[in-house]
Amino acid sequence: MKYVVIVGDGMADYPVAELGGKTPLQAAKTPAMDFIANKGMIGLVKNTPDDLAPASDVANLSLLGYDPHQYYTGRGPLEAANMGVTLGEKDVAFRCNLITAQGDVLVDYSAGHVTTEEAKVLIKMIDKKLGSKDFNFYPGVSYRHLMVWRKGKDKLKCIPPHNITGGSIKKNLPAGEGRKILKEMMEDSYLLLDGHPVNMQRRAQGKQAANMIWLWGQGKKPCMPTFKDKFNLTGSVISAVNLIKGLGKYIGLKPLDVPGITGFIDTNYQGKTDYALQSLKKKDFVFIHVEAPDEAGHMGDVEMKIKAIEDLDALIVGKILEGLKNFKEYKILILPDHFTPVSLKTHSSEPVPFAIYDSRKESKGVAENSKGFQEEVTGEEKVYFEEGWRLMEFFIKGNNV
Repeated sequence: MKYVVIVGDGMADYPVAELGGKTPLQAAKTPAMDFIANKGMIGLVKNTPDDLAPASDVANLSLLGYDPHQYYTGRGPLEAANMGVTLGEKDVAFRCNLITAQGDVLVDYSAGHVTTEEAKVLIKMIDKKLGSKDFNFYPGVSYRHLMVWRKGKDKLKCIPPHNITGGSIKKNLPAGEGRKILKEMMEDSYLLLDGHPVNMQRRAQGKQAANMIWLWGQGKKPCMPTFKDKFNLTGSVISAVNLIKGLGKYIGLKPLDVPGITGFIDTNYQGKTDYALQSLKKKDFVFIHVEAPDEAGHMGDVEMKIKAIEDLDALIVGKILEGLKNFKEYKILILPDHFTPVSLKTHSSEPVPFAIYDSRKESKGVAENSKGFQEEVTGEEKVYFEEGWRLMEFFIKGNNV
């Protein structure tokens, strides 16, 4: 038996007036996802507990079958794992965004999706100027980077930058023990970055400047059982973002480095599909994560979100369904990790829809009155998981859980 999980990050949304009251998922053409919903099992799952933030780290930890109340420590250490950064027991890892600041306003959480090459120059300079024996900066992909505070403080309130786009910088700087040094570091970064030649060139090209760092997602390294120990399956993860790949490393799933994947609308969808199907020849399980719908949601771009969903359906879900026919038995699970409504430009914690197709059997699903795969789940076959981490167990073991 082969198992495939496909995650459209932030794909779920609210009804949009300009779409006639439909959500982007409802408005998008998604024949492959609709097939899974119609011929399989549908339901709702709450990946984010009410007492935790609806962040991708929490949601994907749940989605992979791990109770976030038991295993979640923060986003930073998950990203550190994939970047090959070793953390001591008392070290604290922070996600470090490159952002665009204008006066006191956080204009863009992604600095106009600064390129990885440009960002590497900027983060290396920041490490040289602001780094020390206690603080180290590590370049990642596009706007997503890492800072490690050796023997640092983790009892801080640090707000994700995508939650405050257009909001005040001063009102949202870190709070709690250790805040002073982090605030000084973030403020000093603006003085170092704003006039940097990379940003002068970006402005000349009509692009947003990557002129400040933003620290958040702090945590110490977690301790978790492997996926093999939990489910007796070997597997891989495919994603452009270090968070997902790092989470995979912690639980013993091999991150696959697919050329040309970006975490944005221009990612290499076909490459993800090819690598996933190749991996299944030797392994039992593959987890495919697509970031583009989430990025479009954060940008508030309805048309981009529809395109991201349609590309996901045509270039990954449809191709995977076709490729899986070469295997005798298989199951496929499709779902978002959380909502990223274009109206909010950030995450929300409602239950998300999921659909499971099992090659060994086809249920009626929502049958003749089907509206396809969407946020509104109806029909006799629907099920609901209040604790999101139980869905993976159900997906793999079926009714035997």
